[in-house]
Parts: sequence; structure tokens; C-alpha cells
Amino acid sequence: MLSTTKKLDLDQLIQLNTATVSDITRLVREGTISCEQLVQLYFENIEKQQGLNAFISLDQTVAIQQAQFWDQYIAEGKPCPALIGVLLAVKDNIHVAGFPNSAGTPALAEFRPKTTAPVIQALIEQGAIVVGKANMHELAFGVTGYNTAMHIEGVVGTRNAVNPLHVAGGSSSGSAVAVAAGMVPIAIGTDTGASVRLPSALNGCVGFRPTVGRYAQEGITPISHTRDTAGPIAHSVADIMLIDQLITRQQIATVIPKQPIRLGLCAYFWENLDEDVQQQAHHALQLLKNAGIEIINVDMPDLASLNHRISFPVVIYEGKHDLIQYLKNNETGINLDEVVDQISSPDVQQIFTQNILPELIVDLAGQSVAVEPLYQEAIAEARPQLLALYQNTFHDHQLDALVFPTSTIVAPLASEQVSSIENFQALIRNTDPGSNIGLPGLSLPIGLGAKSKLPIGLEIDGLPNTDHEILVIGQILEQIFSDLNHH
Repeated sequence: MLSTTKKLDLDQLIQLNTATVSDITRLVREGTISCEQLVQLYFENIEKQQGLNAFISLDQTVAIQQAQFWDQYIAEGKPCPALIGVLLAVKDNIHVAGFPNSAGTPALAEFRPKTTAPVIQALIEQGAIVVGKANMHELAFGVTGYNTAMHIEGVVGTRNAVNPLHVAGGSSSGSAVAVAAGMVPIAIGTDTGASVRLPSALNGCVGFRPTVGRYAQEGITPISHTRDTAGPIAHSVADIMLIDQLITRQQIATVIPKQPIRLGLCAYFWENLDEDVQQQAHHALQLLKNAGIEIINVDMPDLASLNHRISFPVVIYEGKHDLIQYLKNNETGINLDEVVDQISSPDVQQIFTQNILPELIVDLAGQSVAVEPLYQEAIAEARPQLLALYQNTFHDHQLDALVFPTSTIVAPLASEQVSSIENFQALIRNTDPGSNIGLPGLSLPIGLGAKSKLPIGLEIDGLPNTDHEILVIGQILEQIFSDLNHH
């Protein structure tokens, strides 16, 4: 271990809770700190905060070996890769060779994939050191991170980095907590309807959901090929941009978008907000207006009904067929029934036994009906209609993005009831519509709620394949909000 005096020097050099990729890589390039010292420092922080249940598996030995490899590489005078010395947490549904890939569920706890998902491999090649696999809502089917299977003794659920009495959000719970609590500077999660942006918002980090198909989906336990994507979590938009560039191998042109930036405000996303979110989000809007950003009120009729026609039919139908395919293709030696038999979290058990296995969905009249016709209708009709609604709204008002609170509520208290349908609907309400048409969304921290003292996020959504523009606008907004986050 490091000597005490050396340790104090390092603590002054680097604030783990806020250190960005450029902070870290600069220190390593200057020779001020070694990759191995960084691993030691971060692992001490991980150790201290085990009660947050951020990780399902960790491997310090392998992390140190990787760090030593890069330290030697630098010593030989070779050029530093983009992520030199940067530690990475990976959600436990994204394959990393050498680690189990449990997807947060008991039946897969021993499944060890032979290869690493391309989205992670791209980062490892640039020097990123994987510390472990982050905790998640079981099978990613939920948004609280209250996983009854994967936790330390006596503390159930991944806990909020700001206040551990509250949940972290999900399903990429551990990925967001690991970043927010200074256990790693960057993490990768997955997002089907909320799952990168929501925990990022509830813990105070930046979370990005790229356009579906922008990142390779192979080597990731699926929910829905129509809706799933991996996405990065970090402390700054610059870090998100860098990760995006390394994964896509595309440069982001740092063009300032046409001035002024026009953000659409649709009433649907600004209803049913709790007091803290209402106050903080309106304060953020005011800052944007003061900075010369144009906020345009837009009407999006049928948004709620179109979204409803897509959301569950797609997840329930594809949730079964995509998972069966995944279990088979990856030679897990386990079938879907065995997975479902061992599901621990009651909310996840219920959706699998009542909806996914029998392929049933409850209709508006409260009757259980076959999901397949509704799925076909969602894909053929409702989804194209929802996309057209977005495209027309953007076109008619010349919008650059829509703006809204990422979550309508702050993180709820952790309890056995936390994964109720009411909480699910409140937490997913704003992130769900964009997810259903595969568009990019970026959640930015806008400070803490006055009463709850819990983090709040503001999201911007763009049309599909406008990822570059959304990230560039995100950087401008981040600058405007910088005072909010340092009070």
C-alpha cells in the first residue's frame, strides 16, 4: 500500500468524486501519478463504500496487472492512449472476458463470457482499466436498482451516492453510483427506457443514451433490440464525447451550433413533477433563457397515447424472444425457464411470469390479451407515427432539441415497496417516449433539490442520429449550469 505522506499528496492532486478523464490522463502523462497508484486510490474508495452495493464483482489483482502494463508502456516512452490511467465500471449485462456476466440474476451468476463486448473492447484498447462489473436492476427489468439478489449483507438494493437511504435508480444503478461516489471516473451502462439517464440524474452525473445502433449491441444481455443501447456515464460532457468518439471511431466536430440554440418545451414532460424537481428545473430554464437560449413551447398531441402503444408491447414481446436467442447464442447452458425460476426480485419475477413467458399484456380494459398483435401494431404503426410526431415538431419549430426534467421525482427511499408500478411510472415517464423511437438523449446534473438535497437532472433529446449536435449543445448547457452544481 501507499505510504501515508505519499497518500496525502495524491489526495491533494486528485478529487476522486469529480476527477474527469482529462484530469487523470494529464497527471499520468506528466508522471505525477502512476496507473498503479490510481488503481490503489480508487480501490480504497470502493472498499470504503461497499454499503452502496455498486458492484457485483471486482478484480483488483487484474486491475493492478493492467496498470503495471501501462506504467511499463509509458516508461518505454511509447505514446499514451486516450484513456491512460482511467478506471472503468461496466454494467453486469455487458460482457467483459475474465468476469462473470450475471445480468444481476442468480441463474447467470456463474456465466463467464469468452469475449469482451466491442463497446468495452474499444475503451480497453485505449488504456481503460476495468475494475469490475456494476450492480443493476435484476435482468435490467426495472428502474430502481432494488435488486434483492445482489447485495452485501443487511443492505438491499444499490444505494444512492448522495444519500444511501434512497435508491440509485436503474437499471444501470451501480454504473451511475460508481461514478458519482468517486469509485471510477467513467462507467458504461445500458438504456432501454431510462436506464443510463435516470440513475445518472438521480446521482448527479452526466448520462448519455446514443441513437439506437450507434454502438454495437453484441455481447450485451438484451431486453429489446428495438430499444436497447449501451451508453456512457461520466462527470462531464467532454468525457462522454471522448468515450463516444472512441467507441464509434468518429470525430465529433466541435462546431458551435447555429445561434441561438432553440429548445422545445412540451407540457407532457413538465407535468406531475415533485416540488424539488419543479423548482430546480424551472430555475435551470431561467438560466438558459438568461444565457440567450430560446425556449419554445410546443404541442405534441397524442404523445402519451402513441408512447403507451409502443412501450410495453415491444419490451414484453422482444424481452422473451431476444433473451432466448441470447442464452442460446452465448452458450450459457441455461434456458429461459431456468432463468425465470431463479429470479429473486418480486417486481421482475412478476413481469416475467405474468407477461413475458405467457406473452400476455393487460389492455386498457384490464384484460390480459396476447401481446404479439399489439407488438406488430407498435412496430408497423405507432412507432413510425411517434417518430413522425417528433420530426414534425422539430421541423415546424426549427428545434435543436427538446428539454425536460430527466425524472419527475427525486430518488425514492429504499424499501421493499420501492419498485411499485407507481414509482416505475413516475421514474420512467419522461425518458420513455424518446427511447421508443431510438433517439439520443443526454441527462445533465442541475444541482440538488431544496428540500430533499438529492440530485436532479435535466435532459435534452434530439432526433435520431443527431448525437453530435446533442453533445455539443450539452457542453454549452453544462457551462451555463456550472454554478448550479458547485453550490
